[in-house]
Amino acid sequence: MQAWVIGNWKQNPATMSEVNALLETLLATVTDDSDRTSCQLMVAPSCVHLATVGQRLQNTPILCAAQDISAHSDSTGAYTGDCSAQQVADAGASWTIVGHSERRQYHQESHDALMYKLKHAFTQNLGVIFCVGETQEQYDNKQTLEVLNDQLAVVKDLLDKASHLAKTIADNLIIAYEPVWAIGTGKVPTVDEVSTTHDYIKTTLAGFSEALTQTRVLYGGSVNADNAESFAASPVIDGALVGGASLKAESFLAIADAFARAKKSG
Repeated sequence: MQAWVIGNWKQNPATMSEVNALLETLLATVTDDSDRTSCQLMVAPSCVHLATVGQRLQNTPILCAAQDISAHSDSTGAYTGDCSAQQVADAGASWTIVGHSERRQYHQESHDALMYKLKHAFTQNLGVIFCVGETQEQYDNKQTLEVLNDQLAVVKDLLDKASHLAKTIADNLIIAYEPVWAIGTGKVPTVDEVSTTHDYIKTTLAGFSEALTQTRVLYGGSVNADNAESFAASPVIDGALVGGASLKAESFLAIADAFARAKKSG
């Protein structure tokens, strides 16, 4: 199975000039390097840069994703500040991140809101990177699996309410396990811990539908060039959702290389 390494740029870089410089460095390396065919690359720029990045990445080996979409409509409407699935697809995105812990924390995204976002994305033929993960307190209290059950139930409820989307969901869903306490903190769970959690996520998804047995599960949370190889060595870690390390081409590509090598040798 091909690995996926996705860069979530968050509210970065500050200027279009910096965005273009990062893209040019990435493309200069990736376009000339056929050794990364076992690893699919993707970047998720901020909404204001999405159209430019999407256009620049057309017909290149790097995919473009939005960082979020509206829960209110998949197309248009009186929702000031929102961008719909149709709009981000038109801007050049083929995927979107949904349910990132920062969105859950700062925007209080509910179960129903996340379910509608998934539905809107799939309706507009966008793939979804659906983020799940526990807080430090929940981890300390050994509630990780309970939290994951609650968060993954969004997928189950969507399947129950929109069974006609089952194949679309199966073909276009990636789960990103990101323990909140590891995002940008430098704290990193062990590879064994992450592998056990990924096994649980995959088993849970397979229990929802046989079609979800091949769903990719990525790890995110202080992934960098130094620890990527150890995560890539696990057969149940299918790639990485990368934050800060994706803002420098060298570190982002080093992570991709680690997963590419692991998939080739595995």
